[in-house]
Amino acid sequence: MRPAARRRPLGAALAPVLALLLAHAGLLATFDLAARPVVALVWLAAAGAALAWAGRRSSELSWQAILLVAAGLRLLLLPLTPTLSDDLYRYLWDGRVVGAGHNPYLLAPDAPELEPLRDALWERLPHRQVATVYPPLAMGLFSIAARLPAPVFTLKTLLSVADLASCWLLLVLARRLGVAAGRAVWYAWNPLVTLEVAGMGHVDALGVPAMLGAVALLLAAPGRRCEQRAMGGGAGAGRAIAAGAAAAAGVLVKLVPAVALPAWARLGRRPWRFLLVAGLVTAAGVLPIAASAGGLPPGLLAYGVSWEFNGPLYEPLWRLLDRLGTTPALHAGLDALKERTGEHDFWNRFYPFNYPQLHAKLLLALVLAVALVVAWRERRPVAATGRALGAAVLCSATVYPWYLLWLLPWAALGGHGAWRLLSLTILLTYLPQTTAVPLFPWLFALIWVPFWLLLVRSRWSTA
Repeated sequence: MRPAARRRPLGAALAPVLALLLAHAGLLATFDLAARPVVALVWLAAAGAALAWAGRRSSELSWQAILLVAAGLRLLLLPLTPTLSDDLYRYLWDGRVVGAGHNPYLLAPDAPELEPLRDALWERLPHRQVATVYPPLAMGLFSIAARLPAPVFTLKTLLSVADLASCWLLLVLARRLGVAAGRAVWYAWNPLVTLEVAGMGHVDALGVPAMLGAVALLLAAPGRRCEQRAMGGGAGAGRAIAAGAAAAAGVLVKLVPAVALPAWARLGRRPWRFLLVAGLVTAAGVLPIAASAGGLPPGLLAYGVSWEFNGPLYEPLWRLLDRLGTTPALHAGLDALKERTGEHDFWNRFYPFNYPQLHAKLLLALVLAVALVVAWRERRPVAATGRALGAAVLCSATVYPWYLLWLLPWAALGGHGAWRLLSLTILLTYLPQTTAVPLFPWLFALIWVPFWLLLVRSRWSTA
């Protein structure tokens, strides 16, 4: 029998690690990435190549080495000015509003009531006419960071610490699922992750460890070491409660992991207890907000109706529906219904919603519902979570690079090449945000066509 391979600290991947560190140092030297987007993309491409190189040599890496390099990469990008995204400044503004005793779910930054708070931070805010969309747990972190010295650097540091916790939990999950710990480098060392968390400071990094912790708790029972096993074992009562609370914490940072709650419930023997705890904790966080806003917060409504950018299915679908003439066809149908029923006032209220973008969103909502049922029926935890979150991304009208932070841990554990490739190509979306280069159709094709080809190929090969 051949002896087991000895885990080496860094010797197995020293050259690609040095290349990764050099590429991140290049990003730091570039400093204002929005002013030099092409240079930034070159450094990111170099980091992506180094990651692919490291991924092939990661099988002998120890978990200490993986975490050490992950920490070093994040430290390098902490001094970066968040110029590729303005979200961090909005976080700190919302935290300031909360600290001043105002309701950020009702008052947009342009509200007259907030005029005394305006300063240079307010001038940098995006979408000042829209109230906040961030759930209460994220808002709590914003309010803490807004009161501390050097709030931009402080908030990025707190988020980077949370992201390192995600790296550690990913290694825990790899062990419990019986997969190679080296797969974690596809998240822990991914330039998309390091850029969006340590560089740009996106709050998603706070929710990802809550998500991973929930699944780790549900998989902690003896005998659940392999993903191929049926989900009949599962967590005890205490772990189910803790997992439900952790899952709810993820939802209260961003609503994204809510789509995976039914799939996670099947991991244990007490699915209803998990769902009850997750539902109650989530309700305790969101119901006061809904009550103060008189229903759905206006910022969240504006995001759902108006936001659209880089939706992989949405972008081509609404253009196809527009070309097919769904709007005039439905318009004619509404006219016929008015004439037949005589209820003109009733049917007139539907005309403002008759446009191809909304048609596409409604169709994709149906597709997402079907995909979530399929994910719920999946009996492997990594595959079930990846399918639920992947469907949410693919059916969304808005897909920014940092949205993939929720999905990349599962792509790393599952060895899904299509999503790992997308984590690099999606960085091209920064070109239309910083230059006059349009997103659609050519950049859009460069981002998504390789992903779809690799995804179809992997599905075909495993069918």
